[in-house]
Amino acid sequence: MRTRMSESPKYLPAGRAENLAAMVEYAAGAVVSRTLAENDAGTITLFAFDAGAALSEHSTPFDALVHVVDGRAELTIGGQSVPAQAGQVVLMPADVPHAVRAVERFKMLLVMLRGQSTQGQ
Repeated sequence: MRTRMSESPKYLPAGRAENLAAMVEYAAGAVVSRTLAENDAGTITLFAFDAGAALSEHSTPFDALVHVVDGRAELTIGGQSVPAQAGQVVLMPADVPHAVRAVERFKMLLVMLRGQSTQGQ
């Protein structure tokens, strides 16, 4: 059986080891994103935040996992401050307001899970 591997520049190439942090570059005063995978189950997106850059408070109907790849960030989840740094992961539960602010330049991998939340089970 042969498996076809997509080489689309938008998505993460299949069957190859990649340097995650190198897949998105910082930009002065900006938040840069790159979608690595997307299907009915969810999306995986890599972000690079310049120091001080932020995503304002919002909520989503899905759980989201943040994996900090580089630098430091402050997440606010349900009004609570959650500091996070490279190598740490944070779960942002569905329907809970959250925001993201770069304490210093930082990169994060965001895994959005489109399914029923497992929180509280």
